[in-house]
Amino acid sequence: MPPRVILFYLLLAGLVALTWWRGRSDERLAAIICVAGTAVTVLVGNGLDIHESDFDIAAFVVDALIFLAFLTIALRSERFWPMWVAALQLTTASVHLLMIISPDLPGLIFGTALAFWSYPILLLIAIGAWRTPIVERWRAAHDIASDQAIT
Repeated sequence: MPPRVILFYLLLAGLVALTWWRGRSDERLAAIICVAGTAVTVLVGNGLDIHESDFDIAAFVVDALIFLAFLTIALRSERFWPMWVAALQLTTASVHLLMIISPDLPGLIFGTALAFWSYPILLLIAIGAWRTPIVERWRAAHDIASDQAIT
């Protein structure tokens, strides 16, 4: 297993632990989506390989469904970080379409683009989880209604 994949799995495990420690429903759901998306991606045969340049319909469907899940969180959340996560996942899903448009580009370019955005997504969810108690204390101290967005 490549070191970057091991690093990703470690970061994913750390994200799950952090969201259960400090996060609330949005952060926990986002972490579950990341775990499920990773598991399904491996199960459909991609194996988190970044060297393929062929359009993979199964991987595209997984990434598109992950985008829709993150978009759903973003549309119902009181926080701002889910919009960033959904936007980054849309970028990831869009890379699959670039594979159709330019199949002659080296596979490493596509694979790197697909893998790259996973790390900022994990980071944004982690920041959201870390800040959740801080935001809740601020809202309580300032008697802010929960329907106002504070990031």
